Amino acid sequence: MKVYAMGGNRSQPLLQSGRFKRSAFLHSAHSGGRAAVKHTPQRLSGAGAHLQPHVGGGGSAGCRLNIAGPYAAMSEFLVNLLGERLVNSEKAEVDVQSLGAKLSLVGLFFGCSLNAPCKQFNGSLCEFYTRFKKACEHKDKLEIVFISSDQDQKHWQDFLQEMPWPALPFKDRHKKMKLWNKYKVTSIPSLVFVDASTGKVVCRNGLLVVRDDPKGLEFPWGPKPFAEVVAGPLLRNNRQTADGTSLEGHYVGVYFSAHWCPPCRSLTRVLVESYQTVKEAGQKFEIVFVSADRSEESFKQYFSEMPWLAVPYSDEGRRSRLNRLYGIQGIPTLILLDTEGHMISRQGRVEVLNDPECRLFPWHPRPVLELSESNAVQLHEGPCLVLFVDAEEEGELEPAKELIQPIAEKIMAKYKAKEEEMPLLFFVAGEDDMSDSLRDYTNLPEAAPLLTILDMSARAKYVRDVEEITPAEVEQFVNDFLAEKLKPEPI
Repeated sequence: MKVYAMGGNRSQPLLQSGRFKRSAFLHSAHSGGRAAVKHTPQRLSGAGAHLQPHVGGGGSAGCRLNIAGPYAAMSEFLVNLLGERLVNSEKAEVDVQSLGAKLSLVGLFFGCSLNAPCKQFNGSLCEFYTRFKKACEHKDKLEIVFISSDQDQKHWQDFLQEMPWPALPFKDRHKKMKLWNKYKVTSIPSLVFVDASTGKVVCRNGLLVVRDDPKGLEFPWGPKPFAEVVAGPLLRNNRQTADGTSLEGHYVGVYFSAHWCPPCRSLTRVLVESYQTVKEAGQKFEIVFVSADRSEESFKQYFSEMPWLAVPYSDEGRRSRLNRLYGIQGIPTLILLDTEGHMISRQGRVEVLNDPECRLFPWHPRPVLELSESNAVQLHEGPCLVLFVDAEEEGELEPAKELIQPIAEKIMAKYKAKEEEMPLLFFVAGEDDMSDSLRDYTNLPEAAPLLTILDMSARAKYVRDVEEITPAEVEQFVNDFLAEKLKPEPI
């Protein structure tokens, strides 16, 4: 590994070795019992490109209320989630506590007045909401809250006039961004149904609920077991059929894809090779193709390239229920399931592309990833810790991964126990075109090593500028970020 002298010419290596001295950038437990990354004082400004934000930064978070009564816990949780006050179409404040003791489900509608699909969906949602509130026996158990990404208050106010439900205040951009990141919203319009007492996701793809259950008969639209949703005949491209029960005891990839989508076709070619490799290794693995093609003819043409199973194109109801079950917001998406039908990862696409030899099958999530072109898409799914180091060759990133691995594992275990999404992803980045592009994109200095947290959606970055980066320093940085103690810098 190339390790460079502090403050010296970065083109001249100080040491090439598997061990790291304290005088170098990286030194590990081999040289004193504490892995660490030392900071280079050189700081150069880049000509960074700017991301288009969903919403801006700023605002204040809601406060906790000490509420008495049988639904105090639920009310307190909603205050923490949404703040103390919402606002309605008449510009009147709505006390979050007053949403009602019977409330069990909140639909978070993420949208923007300038987005045509959002405007169209809002009309459908208004019809659904009005019908639900008038006729459904569960009418008091549901409320919808609009989470806007509008940058213009007049546009936001005009859009709110069309809505019979409340919204997060326009100026509370900090709370909006927290919700955007918490529920991993990557496109609009998006409607996420969450439990009113815990905030846990009940259904990610509310758009399909509005379309498929216009009378609200399936309320509260909670997740069903994969085996139940996929039950029925499945096709093979040789015109033979199999039953959904044939998947029992198998690892399963649920593959949402379409022929008209170029990234889908590229992934399919790789996935065919991975599928064959895993099967040849004797693993019980099957893939189920859930088509988003625009015609049955296109489906048949695309499916002819696939050696696995598919939900019949004509079974639109089952295809839609699988989309709802996994909250599919874009394609290609590969959901990985264990032999019991429980989710291993939503990032099957990234895992397969990063592991062409399938050595890591069944691709359980890794605490720390090496930044690459194939997984860089995850940088847009929420806040990410990225540790930049001087590393150009294979294996040189391992000491950096070992440095942040303990805190990443701790965070992963904590949120898995809570059955919640990771609030932060962890990456290490070396010296390559991908890392250079990211530095330019976020206007980061050329210093290395450099410890950062990047929040693309909020156009915010957090940079730890210290002389020495240690595991304790990383953990403190992460904890301060999660506790909202860090001040963001604009990207």
